[in-house]
Amino acid sequence: MTDWLMEALALGGVPVLMLVTFLSCLAMPVPSSLLMLGGGALAASGDLSLWSVALGAYGGAVTGDQVGYQIGHSGSEWLRRRAGSGRRGAIAMARAEAMLEARAGLAVFLSRWLLSPLGPYVNFAAGAARLDRLRFTLWDLAGEAVWVSLYVGLGYAFGSRIEMIAEISQNAVGLLAALAVMVVAALWMRRALKRAHAAGDRDAVTSPSP
Repeated sequence: MTDWLMEALALGGVPVLMLVTFLSCLAMPVPSSLLMLGGGALAASGDLSLWSVALGAYGGAVTGDQVGYQIGHSGSEWLRRRAGSGRRGAIAMARAEAMLEARAGLAVFLSRWLLSPLGPYVNFAAGAARLDRLRFTLWDLAGEAVWVSLYVGLGYAFGSRIEMIAEISQNAVGLLAALAVMVVAALWMRRALKRAHAAGDRDAVTSPSP
């Protein structure tokens, strides 16, 4: 599939890149990061314009994020049933919800680039949780700018070594994502324990004396 998409990128150019980044933000299994590297490499060789590659990838990603948010906003119950039908989707959705509860704006921003595997699920969870859309959009715009600049820039600078750069970036993102999930889970548990402790104190104060 990856080879076919790379060939489609070389033939179809920016519209193919827009479509792939759009689909990736809806949890479709497409190699968006690799194609952005490829787009950067094609820009370096003069086959495509660097600005058109960057803007195309950015536009597709931001549009996909907005559609994902709307799916979560309009169909939260259906989305939960669908996510719950598969173990991987259910785990990703639970992690996304925990991240949003801990730090909503930061969760949106980091899941655009540093924790990109969780990005689509953060979109769904943000919509389902009715996170303020303007707040979501501002953090989303900032995060996608980092994501697109990083991968298109790497492709432009190291076009002859795309496979090596792609492997390194995937390994690094996987490691950082695992570490970030552990930190978020710890913060979420800490907050839950504080709430439980506060609720226990309130019960002790309001309970009648013997």
